[in-house]
Amino acid sequence: MLRNAFEPWHLILIIAVLVLLFGSKKLPDMARGLGRSMRILKSEAKAKALKGEGTTEAPRPESATGH
Repeated sequence: MLRNAFEPWHLILIIAVLVLLFGSKKLPDMARGLGRSMRILKSEAKAKALKGEGTTEAPRPESATGH
């Protein structure tokens, strides 16, 4: 059913629509910004994994003593 989902003419059509919507001058800037965002996200995820922040749980409130 999903065999040959993306054929070359699909990609050409998608690129043509993007150029028409955003213009040929803005597309490189958008791609550059997306690349920067992906690098930042990747570095932040790696830093979090090294610190172990991804596996910590929220601190539990202390129960009242004396009851």
